[in-house]
Amino acid sequence: MRLLILMLCLLATPALALEPPPAPPAAQINQTLDAVHDAAARADADRYFGLYAKDAIYIGTDAAERWTIAQFRAYAEPYFAQGKGWTYRPRERHVTVTDDPCRCIAWFDELLDSESYGTSRGTGVMVVQDGEWKVAQYALTFPMPNDLAKGFTDQIKAFEAKPKP
Repeated sequence: MRLLILMLCLLATPALALEPPPAPPAAQINQTLDAVHDAAARADADRYFGLYAKDAIYIGTDAAERWTIAQFRAYAEPYFAQGKGWTYRPRERHVTVTDDPCRCIAWFDELLDSESYGTSRGTGVMVVQDGEWKVAQYALTFPMPNDLAKGFTDQIKAFEAKPKP
């Protein structure tokens, strides 16, 4: 009987030593996006920009804000150096991972809460680079209620029509 128990223990030991399986892609993507928001709130430039793909694009709320990650880093680093980040708290997020065999591309959209701006929306694309999910493109927008759209877009058109200094 002791021999049987010893053999069962020896057979079970390798199974206990195995690493748990990796989290599903959507869970990994959620962790990465949560880390992006956390790093931005803490003004941690190295961690924040380390979560983006090497050739990432950041699209801001202004029509002129379409930056390579290097351009966006040049814009943001002076703020981060002063300890000034930005805080967006995810309220709701949807992640879709491609059906292709590599399962290495995904897209997402998330509703965000911000003290400064209220409700915002982040959308983007994630890719696997060097074995980790990275943000390949991120776009931040302000979702606008349809009932306010006409008045607001009229204001934008009037602003854009003004002569530039």
